[in-house]
Amino acid sequence: MKRIHAGLVVAVTGGAAGIGREIAHQFAAAGARVCIGDLSGHDARVTARQLPGTVHGCELDVTDERSFHSFLATTEALLGPVDVLVNNAGVMWVGAFDSEPDTATARMIAVNLHGVIRGVRLVAPGMRARKRGHIVTIASAASRLSPPGEATYAATKHGVLGYLTAVREELRGTGVQLSVIMPGVVDTELAVGTATGAAKLLDPTDVARAVIDVIERPRFEVSLPAYVGPLVHLAGLLPQRLRDLALRRAVPDQVAATRSSAARTAYENRVLREPDA
Repeated sequence: MKRIHAGLVVAVTGGAAGIGREIAHQFAAAGARVCIGDLSGHDARVTARQLPGTVHGCELDVTDERSFHSFLATTEALLGPVDVLVNNAGVMWVGAFDSEPDTATARMIAVNLHGVIRGVRLVAPGMRARKRGHIVTIASAASRLSPPGEATYAATKHGVLGYLTAVREELRGTGVQLSVIMPGVVDTELAVGTATGAAKLLDPTDVARAVIDVIERPRFEVSLPAYVGPLVHLAGLLPQRLRDLALRRAVPDQVAATRSSAARTAYENRVLREPDA
């Protein structure tokens, strides 16, 4: 692994488990100094102790301005100015659009969209002043696609891509890089019970490697698997009827996939009952 990451100060939201944990692990193994934030400060600290190198764990609620500001201030006090922010925190409710609880709608917008906006707004000005920095956001293939059963989730991910597209242009020439990682279904608790469609099931390490790679070779959009992005663009050139047929063959119907899934219900009951980062 290249040592370009050695000494970097990296802040990871939603870092106690799943994709966030693996991102923190790979950065720390590459010599970066890492601070992971999670709604459970206890879980974040436990994870930090289990990872190699210099890793700290902090409580972080990405839906709360003061909490996010405190997380970034703590990271800077412990490790120095943030070189890389990874917006990873996310939640997902799956089901028919007209049975989605309003609490689920509000929670996804607050975490998946506003949490990203908040992180960018808080960290980018300091990076711009230092003329360097990289903000990596873990979005989703749903930023380009809209699987049945993930209407609001897809809307938040479309919103993330739209927001970052505009901010990237505002930051052009400042030395601050923005990247959006758009994976398909990843083997994490967030995706429990869902189907992968035509794409393979990804592992958190696949996403973490993409984050490491995009720091080495900065680019704005990264699709996982890599062929998904070009296929979506090609599908967009087809007439609507043919596009619909092609996407119905490739994109899973998550309403059908998650119907009667006890594991899915347990996850959603937990993330709706209490804030989740």
